[in-house]
Amino acid sequence: MRDGEAVVGRLLDHSAGRCPIALITTTIGSYPKPDYVPTPDWFREGMDSDSPSTAYEKFLAVAPADLEDIYLRATAEVVEEQAELGIDIPTDGEIKRENYIYYQCRNFDGFDFINLTRRTLRNGSWVADVPTIAGAVAARAPVLPGDYAAAQGLTSLPVKVTLPGPMTILDSTANRFYPSDAAAGAALAAALNEEVLALVEAGCTWIQVDEPVFARYPDEAVAHGFVNLERCFQGVLETVTRVLHMCCGYPMYLDQPNPTKADPAAYARLAPAVDESSVDVVSLEDAHRRNDLSVFERFNSTKVILGSIKIAESQVETVAEISDRISAVLEHIDRDRLMIGPDCGLGLLPRNIAHSKLAAMVSAARRH
Repeated sequence: MRDGEAVVGRLLDHSAGRCPIALITTTIGSYPKPDYVPTPDWFREGMDSDSPSTAYEKFLAVAPADLEDIYLRATAEVVEEQAELGIDIPTDGEIKRENYIYYQCRNFDGFDFINLTRRTLRNGSWVADVPTIAGAVAARAPVLPGDYAAAQGLTSLPVKVTLPGPMTILDSTANRFYPSDAAAGAALAAALNEEVLALVEAGCTWIQVDEPVFARYPDEAVAHGFVNLERCFQGVLETVTRVLHMCCGYPMYLDQPNPTKADPAAYARLAPAVDESSVDVVSLEDAHRRNDLSVFERFNSTKVILGSIKIAESQVETVAEISDRISAVLEHIDRDRLMIGPDCGLGLLPRNIAHSKLAAMVSAARRH
């Protein structure tokens, strides 16, 4: 296992702009679950109407008694693998989550996971039967601090915890209670803030809110999405790094040709709002579809996690091609404001391919 104190020192040096320092690496969220984890998985089952919502309800009836032990074993496996690969800021791999959105929603009052609503989602990229907001949304006892503590207890590296943002939750569920999505988003932000503050209390110093739909609906994001994002982070200490993840969307399956993605112009539209927010770091997709390099110049103060490996294609990138892209991006952003990561979570990939891609990514980052 790598020395976490050394990594923390590198993080401080990186923040201070002291050179030469290898670029900081991180993962975004999900990691391929070991085969012995029995939880239904959005990435394994696909986005059909029986998954992940109904499938998880069925699973609960037959879940093994030692499920928590299984989760801890799997979390240890993926955290250690990330550390050995050279990832500076790992995640817990979202091992306990059947779906990164619904895992959180199950811990809030107001969601009906039995009476589902059929919706067309993500600008028409897929259709699914989704949970329904049927009552007032309210937080229960926070669930993420326990997940953080379990993962952080396995490594001296700083573990980043991820949670879905209000706009992304709303685009993955059906609002049948609030008069508007803005009102529903405000309620979700207040509930998410309780999870975030509990994470801070537990000692978590890297907290990431996932809002991929910001890139799909940039006008709505600017109108009310960032207000609710700020509410999610309200009261968070300055010692905590606030991360915003904005990818352009998952495909339906691995190696799907020409999946529907967000408009590549969205990042330029969103950059001023990101800079004006309290977000410290923004994660951008760049490997699956290259951004115009000028977009990196639009982020004047926010650090950027450059998406450097594709998360839905099985072909492994070479160290040289990742390194060349990093070099090109460094012509347009200060070196101390660039971090390196995948485009998004790695849950769609087979474990061996995820391993190879991350190894190439880390090797490329160390060239700089």
